[in-house]
Amino acid sequence: MKELLRTNDPTIIAFTKALLEGEDIDCFEMDVHMSVLEGSIGILPRRVMVADRDHFRASAVLKDNDIPSGL
Repeated sequence: MKELLRTNDPTIIAFTKALLEGEDIDCFEMDVHMSVLEGSIGILPRRVMVADRDHFRASAVLKDNDIPSGL
C-alpha cells in the first residue's frame, strides 16, 4: 500500500474517500484511533492509503478535484 494523503482535516478525508469510492478504488484510513493517545485534539494527521496498483489513478482523482496530495 502507498500513502495517498496525509491530513488532520476530517472533511478532506471524507471527501477523498467518497471520491475514491465513486471510482471503485479501495482505500484504507490509517491512524484513526491515534486520537485516543493524543487526547482528541486533532494534531496527529491521518493517512489515506491505496493499493500500489491504484495509486496513480487515485492521485489523478485528487488532482482533478483540487485536493493536493501533499496536505
